[in-house]
Amino acid sequence: MTVVAVIADIIGSRRLEDRAAAQRTFDETIARVESEHPLAEQPLRPTVGDEQQGVYSGLVEALTAVLLLQLALPDGAEFRFGLGVGPVTTVESAHRELADGPGWWAARDAIEFVHARQERALPSARTWIVGAPGQDEGMVTLIAASNAYLMARDEIVVRMTARERRIAYGRFGGMSQRDLAEQEDVTQPSISKSLRSSGATALLEGLDALRGGLT
Repeated sequence: MTVVAVIADIIGSRRLEDRAAAQRTFDETIARVESEHPLAEQPLRPTVGDEQQGVYSGLVEALTAVLLLQLALPDGAEFRFGLGVGPVTTVESAHRELADGPGWWAARDAIEFVHARQERALPSARTWIVGAPGQDEGMVTLIAASNAYLMARDEIVVRMTARERRIAYGRFGGMSQRDLAEQEDVTQPSISKSLRSSGATALLEGLDALRGGLT
């Protein structure tokens, strides 16, 4: 089955003061986002070390879910994401099912690539997509366009404050500016200004444009 495999790796896990509490935060946030926006074939779940793995039916679903999770996480809790387009399988072991297949190998290449970019030329990099061998020309083009979009998208999200991320998340979920103002205990014009100045409006319209191109 050709899908999008996603590996999420905790950023700076060794610097977290309370690793167990941080894991609860990640788990609770993932569960909340998945409950409010059920996009996954297999929702992100912890595997080994600092990783989570999930499967999505297509790039639209994976790119949307990753953005929503980035927006929903509180300050100090971040993932980097590797997305792999390709077939995935599972291998039975004595203890659990193991993820396998070209989609997962591509996701591993993607997360290693984004990790290297983050540490060198592009500190704001958080997300990358790699296609498994054998993708058609259309998918190769879509992956290249999506990666260009992701570089700009991650730059916007990384610069956002916690409040700006909450407002963007709420707006994506259909909350009105009036409801967001009540939630944040500010005025409606303040919400409008936040959406413009933080880049949230461009972020969400960019996602809509990309979703239109991918469907």
